[in-house]
Amino acid sequence: MNNVKSLNKWANAHTYLSIDLVRIALGVFLFMKGVEFITNIQYLVDLISPIDKIGGGMFLVHYIAPAHMIGGIMIVFGLLTRWAITAQLPILLGAVIVNIMGDMPSQNLLIAVLTLAVCIFFMFYGSGKNSADYYFKMQQ
Repeated sequence: MNNVKSLNKWANAHTYLSIDLVRIALGVFLFMKGVEFITNIQYLVDLISPIDKIGGGMFLVHYIAPAHMIGGIMIVFGLLTRWAITAQLPILLGAVIVNIMGDMPSQNLLIAVLTLAVCIFFMFYGSGKNSADYYFKMQQ
């Protein structure tokens, strides 16, 4: 718990509008990916087909899209950002694995790795000063 508090103090002391815009862009990107997966379920099923041999394909279909949509909204507003990103990390790790195992274009691998890297950054950085978390903390 002290580690989270010290990370929050450091992040609030070193917060910049550009980092908040990157967080918002990440949330919008994840939300739009969730919408894309909801509107085209067959595309999502085709994406996870290389790892569907393990089982749990329908679980993945019903986890990925809502997690992207809800997590994206939470990241945009900076509400429970670390929890929202924790829900995104297995999906993004799976996206990298699917892109390596499957027959995917290298652009998809680049997007998955970049999104994973930004999520890992915000996992440590937090939501920053311009967020709902910071606003609610100051209201106490």
